[in-house]
Amino acid sequence: MPAPADNHASLRVDAPGPDAPLRVAMLSYRGKPHVGGQGVYVSRLSAALTNLGHSVVVLGGPPYPELDERVPLVRLGGLDIWAPPHPMRKPRAWELKDWIDIAEHVSFVTGNFSEPMAFSLRAWRHLRTRRAHFDVVHDNQTLGWGILALQRQGWPLLETIHHPITVDRRLELAHARTLREQIGKRRWYAFTKMQTQVAKRLPRVLTVSESSKRDIVGDHGVLPERIHVVPVGVDPEMFSPLPEIARVPGRLITTASADV
Repeated sequence: MPAPADNHASLRVDAPGPDAPLRVAMLSYRGKPHVGGQGVYVSRLSAALTNLGHSVVVLGGPPYPELDERVPLVRLGGLDIWAPPHPMRKPRAWELKDWIDIAEHVSFVTGNFSEPMAFSLRAWRHLRTRRAHFDVVHDNQTLGWGILALQRQGWPLLETIHHPITVDRRLELAHARTLREQIGKRRWYAFTKMQTQVAKRLPRVLTVSESSKRDIVGDHGVLPERIHVVPVGVDPEMFSPLPEIARVPGRLITTASADV
């Protein structure tokens, strides 16, 4: 199937100048727009980069993000094992069409969260012959083996790590109530070992806070000088006090994922 990126980005074999617009391949292994933050992050960032004059193509896995109309989406479909209404479904034999599907399925049936690994390999397969179409790959915390494959091919890479999933793993294991639950969580979070191996080999990592930077250094072994902190911003046009609602001194509201 022809890739939208082929029509969207012009061919260029030389490196862009320091002030030239960039052609960005942005990767997001899942991008559900209303649950979790990855879909929102990718949608907002790709639109903001487009506003600055850059050319962005998003390579996404299911559930897919909702993007600005100027930003093409390349759908890298997988087995979508976690899709509602039947999460953790067992794929049928006819769904296993290639070696990446088989690898995703085998990883899943052993208890591992296989999406990041499988998506990274699909992204590598899609991009490996399109080096002249993009200047940089920006990966949004996939940290799968396919990212290292792209690096070996000479792709300039930027990796965003919002926080290491190893932190989630520690919290989950600390609250596991039975041995069976401990074993299940250790198997599910086994993908974090892959993410650590990938992260510490990448030349540039972007994160959102000094706290996350310390965790990335401690958990993933990334050298501090490779990590750049760009704090998360707040859009005052979207998040602002409503004039019809009176303030209550001392009252704060915080939101977080249900698993925090």
